[in-house]
Amino acid sequence: MDLRFSDEDEAFRAEARGWLTEQLDGNFAKVKGRGGPGDEHALFDERLEWEQHLGRSGWNCVGWPKEHGGRGLSLHQQVIWFEEYARAGGPGRLGHIGEGLTGPTVMAFGDARQQERFLPPIVAGTELWAQGYSEPNAGSDLANVSTRAEPDGDDWRITGQKVWTSLAHWSDWVFVLARTDREVQPKHRGITCFLMPLREEGVEIRPIRQVTGTSEFNEVFFDNALAKGEHVVGGVNNGWKVAMGTLAFERGASTLGQQMAFRTELDELIAVAKRTGRIGDPIIRQRLAAAHSGLEIMRWNTLRVLSVDSVTPPPAAMITKLYWASWHRDLGELAMDILGPEALLGEQVPGYELTALQRLFLFTRSDTIYAGSNQIQRNIIGERALGLPKEP
Repeated sequence: MDLRFSDEDEAFRAEARGWLTEQLDGNFAKVKGRGGPGDEHALFDERLEWEQHLGRSGWNCVGWPKEHGGRGLSLHQQVIWFEEYARAGGPGRLGHIGEGLTGPTVMAFGDARQQERFLPPIVAGTELWAQGYSEPNAGSDLANVSTRAEPDGDDWRITGQKVWTSLAHWSDWVFVLARTDREVQPKHRGITCFLMPLREEGVEIRPIRQVTGTSEFNEVFFDNALAKGEHVVGGVNNGWKVAMGTLAFERGASTLGQQMAFRTELDELIAVAKRTGRIGDPIIRQRLAAAHSGLEIMRWNTLRVLSVDSVTPPPAAMITKLYWASWHRDLGELAMDILGPEALLGEQVPGYELTALQRLFLFTRSDTIYAGSNQIQRNIIGERALGLPKEP
């Protein structure tokens, strides 16, 4: 990949930076920097208006093809947009699952009628999406899903439970993996992907209170809930292929925006280390330097992965989740060590409102668990990238 930006790219950067600065220092100043990990509960109504403002202004789904409502940006310009968004303090995106997962999945595997129905509201920011994959006994082992779908004429009835469903309590729709054939072997051949409304009879959402005191994740229970046959994506019993495609979309250019947010956190830690005098500790300095180096490695590896023109992710892509999750967890621990006794104090006592760095520490404990735990990630690297024997 040629990592040099053209004059056209730099002109786009100036346009994006100017628009973001104007909006986030103006009418949307209240949401600037809010809604990130551990802070997802903040300012929902205001951030929803921001989502819709992005849609009205042509800054939502910028990497989507123009025929589906996007800008059709090049990879270079997508990188620029996501990095500038994070640099400007753009709020945590309520629509990121729709933009990054549902939309690309429907474009790749859905039919024309599904694309016409579901893509425009994602671009407009008027419908929010959740991901219905994990279950109590099928988290990292996705092929073990037991939520079942029984035919009901041309439609289906869904019964089962999903867990760790991010933002389900705010979302309008969810894409659900359910078992439509319980006899076929191997198990992954009997799974189907459904698009389902969350505000309907037979669906119950229970927020899960986290150690941060907030509830980003949810349990979702389906009790004979209706899934329309016309909302099956990719065909009955073909859900595994759809699911693998969806997971591949998680490695898109938006990950560079995530890394820019990491850079902001690291810069804040360096400032705190200077304020507290901890910057004079050689061990702290070395850990900060290691964090900087790790973040640079993360960025260059992501650019390397994105430069590969292939539907199948290259082996280098398989280290991504393990690498950034471990790095981010370690950054949270470094934050507490830099703060020292200050880490034990809330911003408001006795209300004990968590500070941003306390939320960072607490929330990053989950980074190495969700979306495939570190142990599972190592299995994936060993078996799929290195060709080692499968576990017994």
